[in-house]
Amino acid sequence: MLRTLRGALVEYTPAFPPLVFVFDFNPETLSRTRTLTLRSDSAPGHRGYDFDSPAQVPRAAQGATVQAETFTIEILLDATEGMGSGDALAATVGVEPQLDTLRELLKPKPQTPGGAQTLTSLGAGSERAFRRSETASVLLFAWGTHVLPVFLTSVRVDEEAHLPTLAPYRAKVGLTMQVIESRNPFWRAEELRQAAGARVGGVQSIAAALGGVL
Repeated sequence: MLRTLRGALVEYTPAFPPLVFVFDFNPETLSRTRTLTLRSDSAPGHRGYDFDSPAQVPRAAQGATVQAETFTIEILLDATEGMGSGDALAATVGVEPQLDTLRELLKPKPQTPGGAQTLTSLGAGSERAFRRSETASVLLFAWGTHVLPVFLTSVRVDEEAHLPTLAPYRAKVGLTMQVIESRNPFWRAEELRQAAGARVGGVQSIAAALGGVL
């Protein structure tokens, strides 16, 4: 039997303590999406997307824009085990505290100057703009060896079972996050990890191809 891994969403903020949502998570349920869009009005330059050498690829690709990667995960929150072991909190409020944490993570918050500087350091906008209004929280999505800066863009909750008080004790939750791909330390570390992994994958592919030929 495979051991269930744990994931977490941690609010990246100078406030203490930060909001933290920890959950058991099977990586097989994670979906990652990255899309590329092409200009619909006209192709770049007088030759459009035509090219006949690698040197012309940068010009031909000017009409293409790569969107930031998004993650979608499905998780199950279940207080049944805690209720069975005599956990008074689980028996009283079920999984409602976890659901409340998710709502707080998604809710816009007023930014102090320190919070504005934190968001700016992650490439999420200008400091002046953040001082004028409430903004979404920057979160760190910890998943295995990955720690990615993200915005939580969607939370879907399906409550499946309730206590006599109508507090849910089992719920399926769908979370959608967009990675903040900017000049921040977390994304830079992920870029280095991806580049190293791609090199290893390339070597493995070449070795497999040569092995098949030989």
